[in-house]
Amino acid sequence: MVWHATKVTRQDRERLLGQRGVVLWFTGLPSSGKSTLANEVAYMLHQRGHLAYILDGDNIRHGLNEDLGFSPEDREENIRRIGEVANLFADAGVIAITAFISPYRRDRDRVRRLVGEGRFIEVYMNCPVEVCERRDPKGLYTKAKKGEIPEFTGVSAPYEPPEDPEIELRTDRMSVEECAEKVVEYLEREKIIRPL
Repeated sequence: MVWHATKVTRQDRERLLGQRGVVLWFTGLPSSGKSTLANEVAYMLHQRGHLAYILDGDNIRHGLNEDLGFSPEDREENIRRIGEVANLFADAGVIAITAFISPYRRDRDRVRRLVGEGRFIEVYMNCPVEVCERRDPKGLYTKAKKGEIPEFTGVSAPYEPPEDPEIELRTDRMSVEECAEKVVEYLEREKIIRPL
């Protein structure tokens, strides 16, 4: 198998779009605010004329990863696949925003190596499990505690927090808008998007 080079480079696509292609990797416990914040950041970027696309954990399991369960092996494959897809989006010059629990550090680190330093931005949604449990719109924590959902992160399966994320957000103390502004400020500071 041979990788085929193309005439149009990532840098060409980034110039066309007026932004750098990166992966914003939102990680955290269930109900820590990943999907909500991903949507807010994508909206803010769109309002500013930037192209972003959300790869959401629940949505991906309706198609690309519908064949996977929640065993440690399936979780690893889920993150491997989405890392490959997110990398393709970033190579296209798009700001790929992922919202996945991605509980294991080694899986997130593998995606970081794939995407490359400076293009993988780990966003840790730091929220105590008690707050996540109170927020839980689907009642999953309750079901997990009753044993109805095996391998549930934060209850019967582990979550390994990032050791050195690019962005850490206390979603129990900050509003969605405040969190989104912090992410956008980081993108400006790192010259991924142009400042207003």
